[in-house]
Amino acid sequence: MNKTIIVSNRLPLQVKLKENNELEIIPSVGGLATGMKSVHAEGNGIWIGWSGLTEEELTDDLKDRVDNAIAAEKCATVQLSQNDIDNYYFGFSNRTLWPLFHYFMEYTEFEKDFWESYKKVNEKFAEVVLENLDEGDTVWVHDYQLLLLPQMIKDKKPNTSIGFFLHIPYPSYEIFRTFPWREEVLHGMLGSDLIGFHTYDYERHFLSSVKRILRLEVKFNEIVYYDRIIKVDSFPMGIDYKKFYDAAENHMQQEQNERSELQQRLDDHLQADEETKLILSIDRMDYTKGIPNRIRAYEYFLNKYPQFKEKVRLIMLAVPSRSNVPQYQLLKKETDELVGRINGHFATVSWTPIWYFYRSMPFENLIDLYTSSDVAMITPVRDGMNLVAKEYIATRTNKDGVLILSEMAGAAKEMNEALVVNPNNFEELADAMKQALEMPMDEQKRRNAILQERLARYSIEKWATEFMKSLKATQNLGDVIVSKRMSSDVETEMIHSFKKAEQKLLLLDYDGTLTGFQNNPQDASPDAELFELIDKLNTLENADVVIISGRDKATFTNWFGNHDYNLITDHGVWLRRKHKDWEALERLKTDWMVNIRPILESFVDRTPGTFIEEKQYSLAWHYRKADPELAQIRTIELNTVLTSLISNNDLTVLNGNKVMEIKSSSVNKGRAASRLLSEKNYDFTFAIGDDWTDEYMFDELPKDAYTVKVGFVKTKAKYYVKSNNEVRNLLEKFLN
Repeated sequence: MNKTIIVSNRLPLQVKLKENNELEIIPSVGGLATGMKSVHAEGNGIWIGWSGLTEEELTDDLKDRVDNAIAAEKCATVQLSQNDIDNYYFGFSNRTLWPLFHYFMEYTEFEKDFWESYKKVNEKFAEVVLENLDEGDTVWVHDYQLLLLPQMIKDKKPNTSIGFFLHIPYPSYEIFRTFPWREEVLHGMLGSDLIGFHTYDYERHFLSSVKRILRLEVKFNEIVYYDRIIKVDSFPMGIDYKKFYDAAENHMQQEQNERSELQQRLDDHLQADEETKLILSIDRMDYTKGIPNRIRAYEYFLNKYPQFKEKVRLIMLAVPSRSNVPQYQLLKKETDELVGRINGHFATVSWTPIWYFYRSMPFENLIDLYTSSDVAMITPVRDGMNLVAKEYIATRTNKDGVLILSEMAGAAKEMNEALVVNPNNFEELADAMKQALEMPMDEQKRRNAILQERLARYSIEKWATEFMKSLKATQNLGDVIVSKRMSSDVETEMIHSFKKAEQKLLLLDYDGTLTGFQNNPQDASPDAELFELIDKLNTLENADVVIISGRDKATFTNWFGNHDYNLITDHGVWLRRKHKDWEALERLKTDWMVNIRPILESFVDRTPGTFIEEKQYSLAWHYRKADPELAQIRTIELNTVLTSLISNNDLTVLNGNKVMEIKSSSVNKGRAASRLLSEKNYDFTFAIGDDWTDEYMFDELPKDAYTVKVGFVKTKAKYYVKSNNEVRNLLEKFLN
């Protein structure tokens, strides 16, 4: 039975070593552990991650006991050393990726040792995944600590269905481009078949980076990546709504003697004055959460609206986090000082403006805070989602209470009924607090009814189900491609047919096929290895090898003039046979160029990174170096302009690989190939190309021809290879 393998940095378990050397395994609650519970429980699924114990803490005996205890929970552990944790986790994950992805570039450290450790640990995770991976299994990788893992798995097991979900924001291209290892991380993520984010903004930023940095083709939310199509989508993570709602209902029914000490303190405050209000703030002590901003905004609120003094209290729960990192230590110091200063300035005998708790609290106390607070103020300066905002709403069983939510939190995209604010605008925050405290009950209930309905419907279980459903659907994305992968069996059959044939024709495109693309087309001259390969193919008995290209005659004469090759240039205008001079296959006019060139020049002026290549019989507008999103707009504009001009002039526009070429519509590679086929009785034909211009050639060849497309795109060719790197290896097979 096929299984699902979940991979995250930490296991959904707390492994504790007691004083008597006994092991205690405690299941984690909330967040990812809750959401993946149903996925993990299905069949013989397994969860892979670090146990929380380093290699140095584990003797051989203890290691076996830990592994067995973890295996009993349907989990497997990745062994990490203290050095791994220092450099991979506290280093690269939390001092490079975390601040960079949250837009805190001033805290971002680009240390090569951290990066090397990050790669090494991702490889350790890959080894454990591969040990547990069987044919037909599905892998779901989670979060920023494992960005390289999907490609590491895909390289070893290319047929594995892999999903990846990022639980933090994905930064804009302008931020991500500063990252030294940006290409490696993008390629790592692109080992996935489905990549998920919390919001469309993060999805859009990722696609922008893929287009601009890797220059890959992106159609809507699908990426063409060699021989695969990768889907990118947004899945806003939910909460265990029923758990919080039920806990709040039970809490409201408690007798006085059943109430916690914290709840009794809250009750004393609330009962002191009927106008008393509580504003709740709950966060990890993290610089992304905007805690100092929130405190200063509360101070500004008290000064701007003094009528709320002695009537409103801010309850701040700050959960300790990464307390060994300098920035977090400074944040804790700043927060302590702010709270102390404000309390010292505003406090009276019976009123302290801020109750400040720096600690973790059990679930029951969280419910105390959620149900007792009239307002929740959740205002991070940047947050992937923020589930606290959703938890607060879930606990408002009477549909009262007001949520003030930062627009920088992913949750703001789906919680529009909250008071959405800019966390850096103290004026707006102060006004929002006043609005929340004075909001009529009818309006509170109207807003919360909508929010609760949405949160109950799209719970964390629904989130996991939707992701897995979308991942399964990606298995059918390749169905739109009509060609098949050039397999070893097809190669064997093709070479057998080639060897027994009496007359053979090999048609080879140049750019993107025999050689890779260059930003400047003139830099794509043939290398020594290519000359050696073509020279050998050229000596094959009864085989006509033809390089057929859109390149102009002058360029090919310069490159291949000293080699006795069959050449076709200008998409089929000129032919040079072995031992002979150039001959014209077509007679074309070029007077149209004088009218078209100024139009192309205007687009060059408005589109940085583009240029015009003038050939003898065509004009080409290259945009490989242009910004991909701007180029996409310009190509649509240029197509529209040219279509209206060339319709009555026997011209056509070829949309190639990052190039638009205008040429005579009576000329194409298909006509040239037909000319060659008519001259001999070929019983074996092979053609390979990467561009739309090669489709004419594929279309004209006999049905028994071996036609091969370079790249994974819709084509009339029968077969495809992943990239031009594979082309030369394929051609070598004809020499064996």
